[in-house]
Amino acid sequence: MKSAAQIAGEVNSGATSAVAELTRSLEAVRARNDELHVFLFVDEEGALAAARRVDDVVARGGSAGPLAGVPIAIKDNMCQRGVPTTCASKILQGWRPPYSATVVEKLLAAGAVPVGKTNLDEFAMGSSTENSAFGPTRNPLDTSRVPGGSSGGSAAAVAADMTPIAIGSDTGGSIRQPAALCGVIGVKPTYGLVSRYGLVAFASSLDQIGPFAKTVTDAATLLEVLAGHDPLDSTSLPEPSPSLVAHVGDGVAGQRVGVVRELIEGADEEVLEAVARAREALEKAGATTVELSIPELRLGLSAYYLIAPAEASSNLARYDGVRYGLRVDGDDVAAMNEATRTAGFGAEVKRRIMLGTYALSAGYYDAYYGQALKVRTQMIGAFARAYREVDLLLGATTPTVAFAFGAKTANPLSMYLSDVFTIPTNLAGEAAISVPFGTGEGGLPVGVQLLGPGRSEARLFAAARVLEIADGRP
Repeated sequence: MKSAAQIAGEVNSGATSAVAELTRSLEAVRARNDELHVFLFVDEEGALAAARRVDDVVARGGSAGPLAGVPIAIKDNMCQRGVPTTCASKILQGWRPPYSATVVEKLLAAGAVPVGKTNLDEFAMGSSTENSAFGPTRNPLDTSRVPGGSSGGSAAAVAADMTPIAIGSDTGGSIRQPAALCGVIGVKPTYGLVSRYGLVAFASSLDQIGPFAKTVTDAATLLEVLAGHDPLDSTSLPEPSPSLVAHVGDGVAGQRVGVVRELIEGADEEVLEAVARAREALEKAGATTVELSIPELRLGLSAYYLIAPAEASSNLARYDGVRYGLRVDGDDVAAMNEATRTAGFGAEVKRRIMLGTYALSAGYYDAYYGQALKVRTQMIGAFARAYREVDLLLGATTPTVAFAFGAKTANPLSMYLSDVFTIPTNLAGEAAISVPFGTGEGGLPVGVQLLGPGRSEARLFAAARVLEIADGRP
């Protein structure tokens, strides 16, 4: 499939049409969606209408935007008016929002063509997309393996050439981890850079929307479109979208990059080798690298699995069978609530709700949730100290390549460890990008991770481009 930049350029110039590009995308979806289960809903009618609007603008002599005619996949936890939005949960099956998320509105304004809604772990809780109430997504590179999660459907859509770009949400690694396992670019932006309005909340202080793409330039273009202040989101940064595409070619000459011990500990040998080669590539491009230890990062997993479930417990209380979604009748309101939530939520969601409710309960709040917040503050300070020494950090995205279906489902802790290298960035609210860099077991892709302080996306994209070139992707 052509890159998003190529498609937009050709559509805006009249060399091709948005309808023609959509047709190619839909053919790819039809060819493999039954096998991979990437899309929960394909909006052929809505996509065709969007593509025709783009072509009408071009026919009148105008520019349809930086994503003109580019097919895009949207994770099914972002509202799109009139389009089923389920969060891969039975409790929202069939719900059609009366409004669209800010990111969806921005995509349409930029000329993008939303193809449909992609599969995910239920309410974005998981690392393999095996927790979807509607069945798992398969990794397009090896269908016996998971695509990662929770944004596994969006990562797989790009990896399978169904769409050149996609969007997902990242609460503890849910963009970067599946990007690494599927061999694509995945970006977790600075918290507040992209509006969360219309994103169905999992953990509000951690969630952030970001792009998937096959090229660094496409990812930068997409993030430029998504970013910027939104008055509808109280946590939105009060500043315009940053210039990113213009800096992709800046390189890393003169930059200091810290290779973080805690972001490679316990990784498979092939992953360690990829990080070592990435370090060499950055050095050859003019960067200085140093080894760093940030011991506080070892506490990230423990803090995250108190903070995130606590926030989820609060956010998911709204699914009660009264206002929208599934309703299972009972003898009274309490019985109806219980029956609805029992039938509507899957095992992982129930596990996290119970854990979070316990952590917030009287007598345990200070011992668990309060302590986790203190650890989070320590981690923010540790990152700040590291960034006084270096400009960027380098580590692994995941400890392993894509694993087989069922390999970790019996042991939740083993599954949670899949995100051990990505969680710290969410707790700190900072930026990170996963870049495919070489292969490991079975020829499956390995992802390396670049991390930066808040608002460092331009620097991250420049470093990611250096790695992209070093990996043989011009």
